[in-house]
Amino acid sequence: MRNNTVKLLSTLLTLMFVHLAAGQPPASQLNLMPVPEKVELLAGKYRLDAGFTVRIAGAQSGRLVKGASRILDRLTGRTGLFLANPTPLLDASAPAAGMLLTAGRQGELAPLQDESYDLVITPDGIKMTAETDIGIIRGLETVLQLLDADENGYFFPAVRVHDKPRFPWRGLLIDAGRHFIPADIIRRNLDAMAAVKMNVLHWHLTEDQGFRIESKAFPKLHQLGSDGLYYTQAEIAGIVAYAGDRGIRVMPEFDLPGHATSWFVGYPELASAPGPYTIERKWGIFDPTFDPTREEIYQFLTTFFAEMATLFPDPCWHIGGDENKGHQWDANPEIQAFMRKNGLADNHALQNHFNMRLEKILDKLGKTMVGWYTDAPPELNKKYIIEVWKGREAMYDMVRRGYRSLLAYGFYIDLIQPTEYHYANDPIPVDSVLTEREKAMILGGEATMWAEFVGPETIDSRIWPRTAAIAERLWSQSEVKDVAEMFRRLAVVSVQLEELGLTHIKNFDMMLRRLAKRHPVDELKRFVDVIEPMYTYSRDRPHVFKSHYPLTRVVDAALPDPPAAREFDLLVEGLIAGGKEQEECLKSLTIRLETLQADYPRLMETINGSPVLWEVRPLAEGLAVCTTIGLEALELVKKQQKPASAWIEIRLALLKKAQVPSGEAELLIAHSLEKLVKSMARPDSPPRK
Repeated sequence: MRNNTVKLLSTLLTLMFVHLAAGQPPASQLNLMPVPEKVELLAGKYRLDAGFTVRIAGAQSGRLVKGASRILDRLTGRTGLFLANPTPLLDASAPAAGMLLTAGRQGELAPLQDESYDLVITPDGIKMTAETDIGIIRGLETVLQLLDADENGYFFPAVRVHDKPRFPWRGLLIDAGRHFIPADIIRRNLDAMAAVKMNVLHWHLTEDQGFRIESKAFPKLHQLGSDGLYYTQAEIAGIVAYAGDRGIRVMPEFDLPGHATSWFVGYPELASAPGPYTIERKWGIFDPTFDPTREEIYQFLTTFFAEMATLFPDPCWHIGGDENKGHQWDANPEIQAFMRKNGLADNHALQNHFNMRLEKILDKLGKTMVGWYTDAPPELNKKYIIEVWKGREAMYDMVRRGYRSLLAYGFYIDLIQPTEYHYANDPIPVDSVLTEREKAMILGGEATMWAEFVGPETIDSRIWPRTAAIAERLWSQSEVKDVAEMFRRLAVVSVQLEELGLTHIKNFDMMLRRLAKRHPVDELKRFVDVIEPMYTYSRDRPHVFKSHYPLTRVVDAALPDPPAAREFDLLVEGLIAGGKEQEECLKSLTIRLETLQADYPRLMETINGSPVLWEVRPLAEGLAVCTTIGLEALELVKKQQKPASAWIEIRLALLKKAQVPSGEAELLIAHSLEKLVKSMARPDSPPRK
């Protein structure tokens, strides 16, 4: 931990105070994310000008032509160059091009596809080869990340790259069931996924709160179960094709037997208890559950699945399957009689019975069933893929039982956890005791964006840029784990993602302007920069949330793992550690605290003038206390004085009070200053917890 802090602090201070000399950067300074398997820096640069062209040799799939065209478009957007040939050349007899792309074949949109590529850039040109067109598409993102500039213009550094993913499954789950996420937002997130080499969109389409896809076979599903917020079949087909052009699979999730209220609004006869049913407006785990004992249920699902299979060609199909309490089953005499007759000892056995029936339906459609981990092991065909959300040990148990697995645990980006935490969450850490056969059964993992507390305005800021760190964990080798380097590159990639239409940066200012109304936003912005939304599972107090509640408050605008608060904490740790950076840490902390202190009068004027901000007034008042304590502490450090124990006790009590959440957000710098004050205790004082 100490080494990580020193590296992070060094990176931060370099970014703040040092301008790198012009010239070829070392390989470690390339802004590549995820880090390729092998990178070798060569001599020289390839200069980019308006005559730059791209030629495609070998297999010429439509996906590859579109991918090369997109890269050319993004190159012109970044450079402002008027390229003479804005589309790739396909004629084998065309003159030599600046970049030559050669794919062996068209890749399939299926698990375990070859996504490797080899890239060589010299002063004479760029050459990329790959077994599949998907490999070329992955490599093109690397080329774009290599773009650099100096006093002579734009260039690519001369480099040799050999690259392939560590895990074949690198997914992002987007939950459109709890809050509907419009199609344009799905598309821009697909672009971002492609930019960091992710390859599976896991689309959660049904929930207690909404059925989000048009069904022509059973139209009451979307007509009555969605509040009119659903994807048409034409939209679904368009998004699947859009993803396919980027080498991304789309796996649907139709959640059952639980999390199923929206199915029953139009078709109550599917449920294990009589209706009527209405769309659920709260969050949680609810009782409505499919009845697994009736043949009509399987006839219905056979027809529905067949219809949906025409829209989703992916070989994998997610059934959900978790968090079924079985209360409706327990209360239904017919279901209990069925269980006794068929020797089903408990609800887990009944759900296994249900899943085995689903598996047969999906198998006829050529689909491999995927489901969430449940507390007891399944009794299914070993083709079944288990997505684990209860810890790595649960995943290890599943692979030892012969089931292929995905890791979602530790990648729940909706929970507002630090980027560093997700980055350290390796599905197969170096100390793993798994055999090689067992390791091979871990397909990868997924970042999961559950949507209780996100909507169209905020979803990008909850996914990005943290998911780029998860993408690197799943693509790059296990040895790539330098946290400071990750944050350095993440800052660059975060800005680059904006060109794809993502709103994770710009919506922050927009939401604050709306909250501030007629007041200036600068002071409010610096305040929100040092607070963070509470851990998601803590947000149900004092409110009992409903799906129609607003997502426009400070807690919604505030960023997970806010960079300003993280930098402040690093500076505090650097100050405590001493050494050559201590003086710069002291100066920077003083400037930041003085700025926040000077902001206070206008910040309170903004808060008092906008009722929607009143709930965070205690945090603003706590910030005023923190700035005073912080500046007092820095003055003592500057004078090399140790405070009296009474001073420490009083300040720690005040800082503890400032840490109390308000408006479902918390003041992060209060935690940082608590560390500083504790570090100032006299050597003969008792240790402080």
